[in-house]
Amino acid sequence: MLDNKTILVTGGTGSFGNAFTRYVLENYDPKKIIIYSRDEYKQFIMRNKFMEFDSKLRYFIGDVRDSERLHRALRDVDYVVHAAALKQVPACEYNPMEAVKTNIDGAMNLVNASLDSGVEKVVALSTDKAVNPVNLYGGTKLVSDKLFIAANAYRGQSGTTFSVVRYGNVAGSRGSVIPFFDNLIKSGAAELPITDFRMTRFWISLDEGIQLVIKALNEAEGGETFISKIPSFKVTDLATAMAPEAKQIEVGIREGEKLHECMVPAADSLTTYEYENNFIIYPHMEWCDLSKIDLRDGKKVESGFVYDSGTNTEWLSVDELRKLLSEMTIKY
Repeated sequence: MLDNKTILVTGGTGSFGNAFTRYVLENYDPKKIIIYSRDEYKQFIMRNKFMEFDSKLRYFIGDVRDSERLHRALRDVDYVVHAAALKQVPACEYNPMEAVKTNIDGAMNLVNASLDSGVEKVVALSTDKAVNPVNLYGGTKLVSDKLFIAANAYRGQSGTTFSVVRYGNVAGSRGSVIPFFDNLIKSGAAELPITDFRMTRFWISLDEGIQLVIKALNEAEGGETFISKIPSFKVTDLATAMAPEAKQIEVGIREGEKLHECMVPAADSLTTYEYENNFIIYPHMEWCDLSKIDLRDGKKVESGFVYDSGTNTEWLSVDELRKLLSEMTIKY
């Protein structure tokens, strides 16, 4: 599928971009992968990590806010994976217009540039925070998702398809709870702060996130939101798995934080279909005729269905969490 294809990854120097690039290079024979990002130093580090693949990689310094640069970078590109975003909730709350410029204006720039350049497929990474958003980051990603889905109505002769993949914080990624706890443990802390003892989250690994993007690139016909079926865990159980002797202190939920992650809200149940390993939310829009879409073996969920980390049917125990942690690069 990706053989002899030119792929551009926005925000390509991040955790996802590094892992996705390596996966594609080791499992396919792409014509070229373009890493599009703002930070020259991160590109320098990434180039050194991928020296053996240097002939397949190109590094474009650019910002998704820069429409002209995007048009230049997308020349002769087949597939785009959009991972660029301002993601830190407190930073977005304090710098709201910067979040809007990157997450919303940047999405619109990418839509227009992809349509103008005749890109085959665009897959945009989303977040659980875009569902019933309670913070600015989630609000901007909700708008971004809507822009990518609606873009399918404007593709005309270009034939560009746009789809979205949605998941929560990737286990062990920068800014997530695992490295936060890990740093405290390494510094000798006797206590681990828990914002709320009732808090739950979904567990998804980088590899699972990559597989969902590959699935979207392979199957998307335009407008779908892909969501993996993944287990939930209690944050208190994660803390126990990482530091069983540490005391857990409840410190209060932070501004813009949710008790549970939601991937499929009840309002989307009307067009959500369940598959063996994932859900797909199809667009509820005039231009989308589900009778003309290959739903494969999908089964429509019941009206009012919700896919939420707090009401999930699959849970990770402390021992299972400890096993998953041991398989990561971090050891406890």
